[in-house]
Amino acid sequence: MDLGLWTLRLGVVSDRTWQPGSLAIALKNLLLSGKMASNVEAPERWYLALLGFAEHFRTSSPPKIRLCVHCLQAVFQFKPPQRIEARTHLQLGSVLYHHTKNSELARSHLEKAWFISQQVPQFEDVKFEAASILSELFCQQNLVDSAKPLLRKAIQISQQTPYWHCRLLFQLAQLHTLEKDLVSACDLLGVGAEYARVVGSEYTRALFLLSKGMLLLMERKLGEVHPLLTLCGTIVENWQGNPIQKESLRVFFLVLQVTHYLDAGQVKSVKPCLKQLQQCIQTISTLHDDEILPSNPADLFHWLPKEHMCVLVYLVTVMHSMQAGYLEKAQKYTDKALMQLEKLKMLDCSPILSTFQVILLEHIIMCRLVTGHKATALQEISQVCQLCQQSPRLFTNHAAQLHTLLGLYCISVNCMDNAEAQFTTALRLTTHQELWTYIVTNLASVYIREGNRHQELYSLLERINPDHNFPVSSHCLRAAAFYIRGLLSFFQGRYNEAKRFLRETLKMSNAEDLNRLTACSLVLLGHIFYVLGNHRVRLNDRCYNNQLWSSALLKDLNKALGNTMDAHEAAQMHQNFSQQLLQDHIAACSLPEHNLIMDRWPSSCPDPSPERPHHQPCKPAMRNLLSRISQ
Repeated sequence: MDLGLWTLRLGVVSDRTWQPGSLAIALKNLLLSGKMASNVEAPERWYLALLGFAEHFRTSSPPKIRLCVHCLQAVFQFKPPQRIEARTHLQLGSVLYHHTKNSELARSHLEKAWFISQQVPQFEDVKFEAASILSELFCQQNLVDSAKPLLRKAIQISQQTPYWHCRLLFQLAQLHTLEKDLVSACDLLGVGAEYARVVGSEYTRALFLLSKGMLLLMERKLGEVHPLLTLCGTIVENWQGNPIQKESLRVFFLVLQVTHYLDAGQVKSVKPCLKQLQQCIQTISTLHDDEILPSNPADLFHWLPKEHMCVLVYLVTVMHSMQAGYLEKAQKYTDKALMQLEKLKMLDCSPILSTFQVILLEHIIMCRLVTGHKATALQEISQVCQLCQQSPRLFTNHAAQLHTLLGLYCISVNCMDNAEAQFTTALRLTTHQELWTYIVTNLASVYIREGNRHQELYSLLERINPDHNFPVSSHCLRAAAFYIRGLLSFFQGRYNEAKRFLRETLKMSNAEDLNRLTACSLVLLGHIFYVLGNHRVRLNDRCYNNQLWSSALLKDLNKALGNTMDAHEAAQMHQNFSQQLLQDHIAACSLPEHNLIMDRWPSSCPDPSPERPHHQPCKPAMRNLLSRISQ
């Protein structure tokens, strides 16, 4: 919960509109006259007046930050007592940190607030808020080693203040997470969960445990995740409190379960959890936030705003639809989520919204490539580039995914050398085992299509052998590895071996409703049966490249069976698909963004077109950004 900058809000300024000149005159008169209510002690008259005017300037539309800062700085002219001095330093530091680029002055005020407040008894809010904001500023300045001891000291002396103790634990855990030190972050979250239990806050205990579960999932410590999620489920169901808080805990819990299933490639098994999650977010959207503060100060937290949770549920639905091959559904929910994000970003600059946007775009790009819309996919890849350019953290976290998308695009336009370069770069950048396996699988398909990279191909296939020591537990990726083996055996003319691998793919795909893998396997099996003289084959698929392949195979099958009309219809279908894919291929390769796949980036790219805000070409600065991860 955000306690807000101002702990004292006063109606010193009336509701009518004041001009800066009249405000200055009123302030001067108020300070000089000293005619205030008799029950207000003298040292506070000037403070209340200055604070009131500073608040007025801060909340003006647009905010008058310079005047707000002047009012607060004037407080020090009266040599205030320590409590007022510390609070004013905190307010100045917070205003400067949030509204200006003067980080050094902000840091000076926050350090003074932290130092002075420690000498004042029972002044916890100012003391710990100063420590919290100052540590944020340190992190912004890449002074993490200064932020950590500050937070540790604040945590050590805040044990009698439940809200601040929990908040500071969350903050330090977040800092460790951003540094990829998940072990330390999990330890802190465990400490927080135990502290919350001791102070009687089962709600915040659940938040700590769910956060720890999320990190354990990131570390792939599945043995620890399962009992932890079971405990969390019990706590969430038994907790009786604010309905919105309870439902938000359920959303957090179900999101972890859904993503766990999806990481494991279990598209069918996840359906009951996903349905519960969608029902839960519908329930939250009908609840009204009554703004009643919990009686336990340790409960003054929430996981995400309702609007952010809605976007998150859209996101995991898109992830599921893509894995299951429900491409129209994936596009539908992506459009809804992106529209909601655009509205939210007008009012909210939270970094998590940009993260949601990038992940959504990553999935819809794959969807476009599968359905034969390469030009649109390329423009959306450029959009991801721009989003990553705006945030170093996004760039670091999504560089490998960006190169993977470029590699997939290269395959779709038959630029195999560029695809290899993009995938190789992505492999160097990722430490994520599932992504690594996905990239290797696609790189193997590139080598198979090139036909002359046998040594590199066999080296890759040995590392993703689905029959022996497969590197990840993902059901989907293991099924894809069987398909790649079947594809290689097909091209080598080892049809019986190919059929064995493809039947294994089909068995795994059918078990978890992996529809795209099922379709690819059926088309390839159909081709094998045709080559072997078995013409009793039925083919149907919605992936454009597979449709092209299927229609060609149907044409040949019907010709062989003497079905002239059906052969003519299949030939016409094949011609239509060929024309659509060719036109899209030409359109994609003609775009300036196509240069993103090259080893040398263009010296300039056109500025984003205002008429196409969702499909913007890359800016010239993107060339340098991408070259950093492509050399």
